[in-house]
Amino acid sequence: MGWINVAAAAAFEILWVVGLKHASAGWEWAGTLVAIVLSFLFLIRAGEHLPVGTSYLAFVGIGTIGTTVLDMIFFGQPFEWIKLVFIFMLIGGIAGLHTASGRAKANEGSIRQ
Repeated sequence: MGWINVAAAAAFEILWVVGLKHASAGWEWAGTLVAIVLSFLFLIRAGEHLPVGTSYLAFVGIGTIGTTVLDMIFFGQPFEWIKLVFIFMLIGGIAGLHTASGRAKANEGSIRQ
């Protein structure tokens, strides 16, 4: 359930970041504000099930990746291979932190026994 909340938080993050750049009408700003609130509500719920650092890194990473990809697809930002390299580095960082958090939990469990 925690990862679903992180994914939802990141999806709303992408929406509000795009809204901050492109909103011009009142209803667009209202949608941006709703996306901000929902994004943080889902992130708070994710923190109830996952380590805070891991969920926050995944939230920011997925949001950054999604925003970068949307910029290239819909808003005319040029594709550059170096952006792809950094996106993969970000994904590696998220996976690495998730793995390290899992090891820490496993070690914590073996110490308590």
